[in-house]
Amino acid sequence: MSFLSFLLGENKKTASVAKERLQIILAHERSGRNAAEPDYLQDLQRDLIAVISKYIKIDPRDIKVNLERQDNLEVLEVKIELPDVR
Repeated sequence: MSFLSFLLGENKKTASVAKERLQIILAHERSGRNAAEPDYLQDLQRDLIAVISKYIKIDPRDIKVNLERQDNLEVLEVKIELPDVR
């Protein structure tokens, strides 16, 4: 997000804002410590639950966030089980 759009309060789509936040979090974690499980994963899971709950009724246990590290590769896995809509 540019500084000017931040000051002017430009509205962005939720997905765009979430993507930017994830990029910032991942960049911060890569440059910081090398913990087994970063402390932001619980916050990320809580934020995802809040956003998805605005649109559909979902059980918080149906959202799992996991970060796996293998050599120089990091994979952020987000598993969301949506309820059956019939």
